[in-house]
Amino acid sequence: MTASQLPGGFAALTREYAMLPPGGRILCAVSGGADSVCLLHLLRRQAEEVGFSLFAAHYDHQLRGEESTRDASFVENLCWEWQIPLTLGRGDVAEEARRRRAGLEETAREMRYAFLEETARTLDCSLIATAHNADDNVETALLHLIRGAGLQGLSGMAPRRGALIRPLLSTGRAEIVEYLRQENLPYVEDSSNQDITFTRNRIRHEVLPLLHQINPQFSQRMGQTLRSLRADHDFLTAQAAQVAQNARWAEDDLVIEARHIAQAPDAIAPRAVRWLLGMLGDGSDDCTAAHLSAVVELARGEDPSAVVFLPGGKMAQRVYRELLFTTRQPPQALTPAPLTLEGETCPEGALWACRCRRTVCPAQSPPGVYYVAAFQGTPVLRPRQTGDEIRLPGRDTKTIKKLLIDHKFPRRDRDRLPVLADEGGVVALAGFGPEVTRLAQPGEAAYEISFYLPSTPHKTV
Repeated sequence: MTASQLPGGFAALTREYAMLPPGGRILCAVSGGADSVCLLHLLRRQAEEVGFSLFAAHYDHQLRGEESTRDASFVENLCWEWQIPLTLGRGDVAEEARRRRAGLEETAREMRYAFLEETARTLDCSLIATAHNADDNVETALLHLIRGAGLQGLSGMAPRRGALIRPLLSTGRAEIVEYLRQENLPYVEDSSNQDITFTRNRIRHEVLPLLHQINPQFSQRMGQTLRSLRADHDFLTAQAAQVAQNARWAEDDLVIEARHIAQAPDAIAPRAVRWLLGMLGDGSDDCTAAHLSAVVELARGEDPSAVVFLPGGKMAQRVYRELLFTTRQPPQALTPAPLTLEGETCPEGALWACRCRRTVCPAQSPPGVYYVAAFQGTPVLRPRQTGDEIRLPGRDTKTIKKLLIDHKFPRRDRDRLPVLADEGGVVALAGFGPEVTRLAQPGEAAYEISFYLPSTPHKTV
């Protein structure tokens, strides 16, 4: 397939944002619907032409009974036919939403993205592709407008944000359906997309048709407006990032002289605060404009010891001339446990559990499975320790602390991430991979190691 045959602005967008790196590893989120099937098909063809590795992931929210099971089976069969490695995950979203006292949509999104991020780490994928399209972007901007938002919300979704890429963001829904028709590609329909009790569906089925009656070119014009707003937002964010560069790490906390925030223009200061909070955790700080403004006022105020409490257990504290960004409570740590050599080990407090069995190292390892040579002494699953280092396959040696910071792994969860270690040092890090010097060679006796999320069962097929 040539670039001219790709739908809409797919080729231009993927080039502009360097979404398809040669030699890279991309995880594609696949629901089974029209958008995600189109994206998976396009990435499959581009993988052959560009030369990157493609993986797929499907998350079952367990919200639609047999229809959810049907979708998972459809995606599994499709990936088997297209020879794309697939990781299946599932979670009880309704129960989790009740536990959190949160909305279904919000909870489903958080659980789905947590699964995608963890799967990407397991498979060593540097990018996660989702199938949001141009119509989705318009709907998102309207949602933010209704609820109240600043420039970031009004500019819609970004084509790329960190590891997350949206290659179809400039492609309309009608164009996607036409592409599927021309390529004779199957897909499934999600019946919940017709449920107008969900605000997004009400906008899609009731509000947008009215806007198109007023202006048949509304979506195209809105798309141009979003691109313009995004350019303004990106410029201001870049300025904010320069301000945030004045911060320094003090162990796991961030410290910056208050004057850097206080003297920044009103359009820059709150963005710099958001940037700092993203550096402190996983980037999903969920801070409102009021939270950010409160931190800016903290920097501009006179109280030498004032505190602002923020979502996600974070806080900003004025310490004389400096601002300290930290967490309110010490993070929970897992309890060390010896590794079960034939079976499963799930230490108390751990985010991941581990499977181990004796075997012979194969010529090629499945994704997310490691074959380790003989252990030195008793292997254990434990929290990270000062000085722990690991050299992942194809990478340089790094301390585990630096590795987790670089990957924006949430600070509050870092001591819950199991380190597999023995008397010889670190053997593997859950969610990231093995120490390359401890891997067995094909044909050697070995221990087969794989990590999994006990609260979100999944399998690789």
